[in-house]
Amino acid sequence: MYLLDTNVISEFRKGARANLGVRQFMAQSDAGNAFVSVITLAEIRRGIDLIRHRNDTVTEDRMDLWFETITDEFAERILFFDLDCALAWGKLLVPNPAHPIDKQIAATALVYDLTLVTRNVKDFAGTGVRIENPFS
Repeated sequence: MYLLDTNVISEFRKGARANLGVRQFMAQSDAGNAFVSVITLAEIRRGIDLIRHRNDTVTEDRMDLWFETITDEFAERILFFDLDCALAWGKLLVPNPAHPIDKQIAATALVYDLTLVTRNVKDFAGTGVRIENPFS
């Protein structure tokens, strides 16, 4: 079972132009075994709102539609950042407070016992999370 990081979801959006490893990972994975964190959805929403701030309505509309697609596709597989995740996150920050948002995603993977699928292997080092990098 997998927790997809923001960079994997964003890369897969590119379709045929997406990284070959990401496309292969997504094709070989059972969709029911792939989850997404509300933290990832927040990061994506932030990116779309940054586009909105630039007044790029064409891109914004396309991204809004993509965001709706993601939330619909993962509706039953969205993991919330609950108390258990918050407690795990607090522990992860003590030895190294860098990358607090990534550590929220790591905490979620740890609590739900999932392998994190990400390109940002270095950002999750030392968290104890199992990692798979489809980009390599």
